[in-house]
Amino acid sequence: MTFITKKTLPRRTVLRGMGTMVALPFLGAMAPAMTALANTAANPTPRLGFFYAPNGMFLPNFHPEGNGGKNYAMTPILSPLESYRENMVVISGLSNSALVSPNEGGGVHTRAHGGWLSGVLPKRTEGADIEAGKTVDQYAADVLGQETSLRSIQLTTDSNFTVGNCENGYSCTYQNSTSWRSPTTPLPHERDPRVVFQRLFGDGGSVEARIAQMQTDRSILDSVSDSISNLEKDLGHGDKVVMDEYLTAVREIERRIQRAEQNNANRPLPSVEQPDGVPDTFEEHIDTLFEMLVLAYQADVTRVSVMQMARELSGRAYPDIGVPEGHHTVSHHQLNPHNIQQYTRINTHHVSLFKQFVDRLANTQNGDGTLLDHSILLYGTGMGDGDHHTPYNLPVILVGGGRGKLEGGRHLRYPMHTPFMNLGLSLLDKVGVEVASISDSTGHLSDL
Repeated sequence: MTFITKKTLPRRTVLRGMGTMVALPFLGAMAPAMTALANTAANPTPRLGFFYAPNGMFLPNFHPEGNGGKNYAMTPILSPLESYRENMVVISGLSNSALVSPNEGGGVHTRAHGGWLSGVLPKRTEGADIEAGKTVDQYAADVLGQETSLRSIQLTTDSNFTVGNCENGYSCTYQNSTSWRSPTTPLPHERDPRVVFQRLFGDGGSVEARIAQMQTDRSILDSVSDSISNLEKDLGHGDKVVMDEYLTAVREIERRIQRAEQNNANRPLPSVEQPDGVPDTFEEHIDTLFEMLVLAYQADVTRVSVMQMARELSGRAYPDIGVPEGHHTVSHHQLNPHNIQQYTRINTHHVSLFKQFVDRLANTQNGDGTLLDHSILLYGTGMGDGDHHTPYNLPVILVGGGRGKLEGGRHLRYPMHTPFMNLGLSLLDKVGVEVASISDSTGHLSDL
């Protein structure tokens, strides 16, 4: 017989420096009765994460040979994830064909990035009239974000201050944002771990500090919103849309305060050390952001995330792994053996950094399993082969157990140009979010 009480054991986590996290496993006594019942082994909390790598990949070194199945050979780019083979699904044949337009000319990097998670061709503009599509992560956040203080979180290793024309008449916004809440509302990505920390836990690392900051934000917004009704009668349609989105943001802050206050009574946030800022090296930077994201998942501050390993058109060099050339430069490999080697080294390095995040999830207890058991992570790129600049045969890796709904250890090969948005619908279905269609989707992926 199970006795249900309202007594709880504080749930605390301690970070000892930026590179090490010591976490107390989740115990049934840490949650109130109803929360414990809702987060049982039969119904654990889902997490969904999207990880974007730029400039495509050298596809022969990514996609396994053969027609799919369980006996595929790990390719060089996949090799860092060898130890997670049974937790991983590799997918071939998916394309974002809707992003290809004979009338668009250049701007291929921007279109591949801006439409990766929506399948919608971004509007070519350098001005404020940007338009793309609502992204898969935000469909998930509409549902999964109702029970968390942050509906989703967006991270990046690159500056998000770039403005104007970034590629062939396309606004830099399309490269700054992988996540779009609506066709006209890109979500900002944060690169500074200290700012991420403050958003998750408040400046003092406590629930009280975070709520106090949100209440300050709300009071500022409320003071402005009082005069909006007087303005709206004189505004045109476009401005009214902007105002509506603004008021939606106000309501979102109010909802976050209410949710944070509720969660504080039931699930105390971890006690953590605040990062100093952006680390000196790319590897330290991305690892610290991953550390923040694990904490966000663990404390159930958010269940949906998008992470840019780097922005599209990234020219970052990686001398520490023997690649002094820029990433974008070697992605134009033209079948030159040296360029292919360097390109593959960067692709593999990014996967190895992603693997460190997977390690953290696998080593963090969550209910009757681990965070990895209850998560689905999609790692991929917006282009296939970077030399071809087309969103065809996209590299796709899925990692995690999906609460028992994702069978690993497989390579799935679909007919070429199967819509990538079919995968989006399938992932949403696995986390309990029902969406009829997205862009050019034709249905769920069979066998996934």
